Amino acid sequence: MPLTDNFLKLLVRGLLAGLVAGLVAGAVAFVIGEPHVDAAIAIEEAASAPEEPVADHSHDTAATHDHEEAEAGHSHGEDALVSRDGQKAGLFLATTLAGMALGAIFAAVAHYARRVTALSGPVLALALAGMGWLAIEAVPFFKYPANPPAVGDPETINERTWLWLAAVALGVVAVAVAAYVARVVAANDFLSVRVAAPVAAFLAIVVIGYVALPGVNEVGEDFPATLLWEFRISSLAIQATLWLVLGLAFAFLTERATSQARRPELVGQN
Repeated sequence: MPLTDNFLKLLVRGLLAGLVAGLVAGAVAFVIGEPHVDAAIAIEEAASAPEEPVADHSHDTAATHDHEEAEAGHSHGEDALVSRDGQKAGLFLATTLAGMALGAIFAAVAHYARRVTALSGPVLALALAGMGWLAIEAVPFFKYPANPPAVGDPETINERTWLWLAAVALGVVAVAVAAYVARVVAANDFLSVRVAAPVAAFLAIVVIGYVALPGVNEVGEDFPATLLWEFRISSLAIQATLWLVLGLAFAFLTERATSQARRPELVGQN
């Protein structure tokens, strides 16, 4: 079978798995993530609400002030290009598109990973999903955890974005080195060495990277710690769901394709 046909089949498999993963992750985000986002936005709006005047004003000045407040409140409601209801409705579209894009990348990585590892089929799919989550989500998260909308200085958003991308690169490098070390020691007689060597390599690179990268803490002292913790946990759960379902769906589709390919052979033998 031509190489391009194999790759195209893997790509379609990845897109389907990503579609399912995106829908499931969107449902999880809607149930456990959106309430925390609403709570954070409420805190942000309460903090930015104009304070009532303390000093006395004349009738004309008070009327002018009330009119300005009314217009300010009206414009605040229209500032958002998309309402919260619209954002919630578009959540599933966003997670589905992200899942399909991730699924396509996942399929490409699986295609080339089969050439350099003894793993194959569902085992390879689950292993890649675990390593992908570790590299792209876990390593960046524990250095730069997700923050609610009310947290963070808008002027530092570019700097924080680049730092997060650097943490993603760190995770990818750490996982790649750990996989290489695991391949090198695969023939070792001791199971402890085969397990400890890649883990030690991964941890060493991550620790060095964490020390080298600057810390970022823009959470205000008055922001509820419970809400911050719940938001971060829900963010981690959403990403874990995306990767877990992606790996499971890709593994299932791989098993299904293998089973269908073997049926003609079994029929011919009979």
